[in-house]
Parts: sequence; structure tokens; C-alpha cells
Amino acid sequence: MIKANTPKQVRCAIYTRKSTEEGLQQEFNSLDAQRDSAESFIASQMHEGWTCLPTHYDDGGFTGGNMDRPALQRLMDDIEAGKIDCVVVYKVDRLSRSLLDFSRIMEKFDRADVSFVSVTQQFNTTCSMGRLTLNILLSFAQFEREIISERTRDKIAAARRKGKWAGGMPVLGYNVTDRSKLVVDPVEAERVRAIFDLYLERRSLISVVDEMDRRAWVTKQWTTKKGTHRGGKPFNKTSLHRLLTNVTYIGKLRYKDEVHEGEQDGIVDPEVFEKVQARLNRNGRSGGSEVRNKHGALLKGILRCKACDCSMTPSNSTKAGNKRYRYYVCLQAQKRGWAKCPTKSVPAGEIERFVVEQVRAIGRDRALARESIEKASAPVREQIAALATEELLIQRNLTQWQNQLTDVIRKLPAGDEDSVLLGILADLQDRIRENEKRLSEIRVDSDGLRKTMVDPDEAAEALAAFDELWDTLVPREQAETLRMLIRHIEYDGTSERIAITFYMAGIKSIESRLLAETAQ
Repeated sequence: MIKANTPKQVRCAIYTRKSTEEGLQQEFNSLDAQRDSAESFIASQMHEGWTCLPTHYDDGGFTGGNMDRPALQRLMDDIEAGKIDCVVVYKVDRLSRSLLDFSRIMEKFDRADVSFVSVTQQFNTTCSMGRLTLNILLSFAQFEREIISERTRDKIAAARRKGKWAGGMPVLGYNVTDRSKLVVDPVEAERVRAIFDLYLERRSLISVVDEMDRRAWVTKQWTTKKGTHRGGKPFNKTSLHRLLTNVTYIGKLRYKDEVHEGEQDGIVDPEVFEKVQARLNRNGRSGGSEVRNKHGALLKGILRCKACDCSMTPSNSTKAGNKRYRYYVCLQAQKRGWAKCPTKSVPAGEIERFVVEQVRAIGRDRALARESIEKASAPVREQIAALATEELLIQRNLTQWQNQLTDVIRKLPAGDEDSVLLGILADLQDRIRENEKRLSEIRVDSDGLRKTMVDPDEAAEALAAFDELWDTLVPREQAETLRMLIRHIEYDGTSERIAITFYMAGIKSIESRLLAETAQ
């Protein structure tokens, strides 16, 4: 007698959702009806080994327009923990009403090898037709993202070509009306003209920055519609150079390499503006990268070979026709021999384009930007928590030692300088002094770490400008921006995988820079 093969068990989780809380108090509500249909479908698949998990993943009163739902988060956590093989819903829109969110959820399902079934729409990724349908949906999601991005760029380009302000934080010297038009701020305009005159007088960015610090002049202060305060920071060489090269001050607007007449009034005399540009060009403000990085290597100093755990340095070779090819080469491979390293080298143009596109993708997708920022901030939060724990322990010890010190002083006989208690007293005082010093260091370190933290929403708003601004930056500024933003990039030559680790302090640094660039 041949024994039939027992089908593999498929653990099915049922997810239900209702947008409003209306009717949820009823004995049998919409969530119950959804679950009942899903349980019946799972029961019909018992011959395939399907079993229904007892855990309820019910989101009552939550919109499907985002992923901020408690039951959905529990579902995703259990999927990552390997507790679920298949997710069953009544309709696809119960899981998500956003194509972008839906594609993101399905990517996580795919990584965890979890199937997805819609009971009423015959949508089942356990079969080839279901997977085809999924790929079609994801293609439309990608198409939607690209269309939105193109429309946004086209809208900004059309507005700039007509001389209209396209939004963002205004520059020093201007305010924005309710109709998104730039108007001159008389007080700030005088300061802008004074800055231009100061540069022509001193002919040095550093010297002007020092003088501006002495006068306590700061960047544009602005309050967003959400009530967030921006700017008001001391000038540095970068922000000063940005101000001095901004064509907005002569009544024009810049879009990439194009300059158009703007609707706003100019506040700097065109002759003064041209003199400043000529002086900046003679000083080589935008040409320094050719000296320090003559091959234009954007990833110099941040690209590493994962296999050898060492840096990859820019290199180049010239072949027939005098055509130059750029590479990043593993330093260990150079020193120990090419056979020792699986990576060896990687074409510079390809990996640079990939990294830039990843950062641009984050800028286009607010949710992805938030997720990346949260991951980047995790190590900082852990350091702050560790310092807080150490501070608590030191404070407890100090309280204990202070009490002991009081007891020793009370017991110390008057005039008895040879008493053993004097040694205990000195030891306690040393401990207290050393730990109070350490406590001060902890507080300084904690404050420094907190200052590097950024609000995910604000930083996501700033990074949204990255895609628009990247092409307007000169090579030196592009390399500088990447080094500020990225801690390191690991390239695995065996799998050809690239891992990008963002730099929390870098996100903080470029936040104001990118927002200011949006105004140009």
C-alpha cells in the first residue's frame, strides 16, 4: 500500500481592517465578516495543508492610506520572526490602499517567502498567475512613482522658466507672500548688500565669515507653515558662497544650468554681483576639487572593500584612443596581490551612479527617507541610552559615597590626624571627584549626540530636495555632499552587493544646506 504524501503545513494569518470605528461595537461587525470569509477560504484549502493561525490581526478604525496601523505592524513583526507562511485578506485594499505601500509590503513578504491571498479577488501569489498579477501591480506602482517624479520636476521647471518662485525656504533678503511670491525685506536687503560689499573689500570668504561672526550676522530665519523654525545659524564658507552666487539677488532665478528673469525685484546691483563672481572665480572657489581629486572620484574616502575590510582608492587607466577609464581599487589587492581579494576593482562610473540613484530614491520617497533616517539614528540612540544608564549608576554611587563621607566626618575624632578614618575620607573624596568629572563628561557627550539627532519628517523634507539639486552642484560640491551624508559604503565583490551606511551628523549638516539650496 502506497502512503499518500502529507502536504506541507501552511500557517495562514488573517488580516482585517475597517477605516472607521462605526459599527465595531456590534456583536458581529465588518471585521468579523472579513475573518469569517477568510477562515472559510482557508478551510477549503485544507487538502493543501493550510491551517488558520488563532492570532487576530484586526485594525478597526484605521485608514489604508498609510502603514501606521498596530495590527499591521504586529503582522509584519511576526512575518520577520518566521511565524507566518501566508497572509489572507478579504480584499486587496484591506491590506493597503496605496500602491507604493502595497509594493513595499509585498517586497517584505517576498523576502520572507510569505504568500498573499485575496479571498474575493482570486489573488494568490502561491501560483504563477498570482505572481504575474503581482508583478503587473508593482509595475504600475513603479510607473506611478516615476510619473509623480516627472510631473514634479516639470512643474518646478515650468515655474522657474516663467520666473516664478517654486516654493521652499526664501533666501536672506526676501520673504514669501501667501501667493508664493518673493517680496523684498528692506532690513535684510541692506544686510545682503553689506555682505557683497564686505567680500569685495576683504576678498576672502574666511575673512568675511569671521567679520560676520563678530557682528553676529546669521542666515535667514524662517518659520514654516507647520510652525517649524529654520535657519538663524552662523555663516560658514559654504553658506556664504551660496549667498554670493545666488542670481536671485539680481532679479533672476536659476533652474539647473538655465538662468531666467524672475518676478522678484533685485536687491544687489548687477555690476557689484559680476565683480563678486569674477573675484570668486579668480580665487578658485569652485575649482578646488581638481587639485585634491583630479579624477572626480565622488566616493573617495567612503568606499570600502567588504571582503578585505579596507578602503578602495580611485585609479584610472588610458587605452587606445587616449580614452581614460576610472576605477576604484582595493588597497589590500594592490599591496598583497590581486589573487587575495575577490573584489579587486570596480568601474567608478557604475558604482557612483548606483549610489547617487539610491540617495535620490530616498529623497523621492518620504517613507523610505524616514526609514533610512530612523536606521541611521539607531546607533546614536543606543549611545545616548548607554550614557544615560552610566549617568544613573554614577549618581547612585555619588549619593552613597556622599552619605558615607558624612558618616566618616561625623565619626572622625577632633584633632586626630593619624586616624584610619582619614584614609577612608581621602579615598571617598577621590572617588567623588573622579566620578563628578566623569558625570560632566557624560552630560557633554549626551548633549553633543542629541544635537546630531534630526526629526525624521524634517530631514525627509530636506532630502526631498536632493534629487532636484544634485545636477546643479559642481563635482566638488557633489563629492562633499556625499561625504557629509554617507558614513561608508561597503562593496562585496563576490555577490556584487552594495551596503550604504548613512551618517547621522551628516544628515543634520546637510538639512539646512539642502533647504537653503531649494530657495535658489
